[in-house]
Amino acid sequence: MNFEKIYNLALSVGCKAEYDVPMSAYTTFKIGGNARLMVTPVSDEGLAAVVKCCKDEGVEPFILGNGSNMLISDNGLDRVVINMCRTNASVWLFDDETIECDAGITMVKVCNFALENNLSGLEFAFGIPGSAGGAAYMNAGAYGGEMKDVLVSCNYIDLDGNAGSLSDGELGLGYRTSAFEHNGFIITSLKIKLHKGNRDEIKSKMFELLQRRKDKQPLEYPSAGSTFKRPEGYFAGALIQECGLKGASVGGAQVSEKHAGFVINKGGATSADVMNLIKMVQETVLKEKGVLLEPEVRLIEE
Repeated sequence: MNFEKIYNLALSVGCKAEYDVPMSAYTTFKIGGNARLMVTPVSDEGLAAVVKCCKDEGVEPFILGNGSNMLISDNGLDRVVINMCRTNASVWLFDDETIECDAGITMVKVCNFALENNLSGLEFAFGIPGSAGGAAYMNAGAYGGEMKDVLVSCNYIDLDGNAGSLSDGELGLGYRTSAFEHNGFIITSLKIKLHKGNRDEIKSKMFELLQRRKDKQPLEYPSAGSTFKRPEGYFAGALIQECGLKGASVGGAQVSEKHAGFVINKGGATSADVMNLIKMVQETVLKEKGVLLEPEVRLIEE
């Protein structure tokens, strides 16, 4: 594995490239060891060249969005991290009711753009901390809405550096999953179909949902969002609370006292702290409620 070759190739095609980058600075959990090499492309062409070079050198790249739904190992990542949140990521109108955006732009910016153009249908996503590409990748959702309701298509680059597009049923959108979770393709941009609405009503709905997030979720602490997927017929947070686990902690990781569905970093938490707490919660809920909670947070390790 020739990281130096990938580093030099990245620079030659206009990408930013850095060695030994602390992943704790790039995740909402504020946890994680160093990445061996981080590359930030400024164009799809640069991304394609880097991805192809990674394959030629036998290095599996890790695709990073806004770092909001993941837990990076304390040992770091001995691989190439491709940071999609480039500074020139943008959002624009494809037609009167369709937004197109780069994968690396935040969902907050996409929602604000929808508001500016009097487009309704994305209110549920206002406050989701991830990138647009990450939201598509995991079919993010909240408050009765999900990306499946509005996502039309995604452009991608495969691991050979070839460009393509998936649309409609090809996207494989399900509960917190999509085809991209299985095919390894890298989302580069996406189209979102909305509908014309009243700006004041759209804004009111957005800020109503944002206030609900602030009231119910521990946004004042680093976390990766909801820790567990919703088990069929139950709510994860309610099960955890009923088991008396609110406030339970391991090291710097704690089950939030505000919302039991969140594991938070109270300060100085390690990846091991979080994983041990997750396992403790899983074992307790399974024993007392007979329900196995499946983590929604992705554990990223070697």
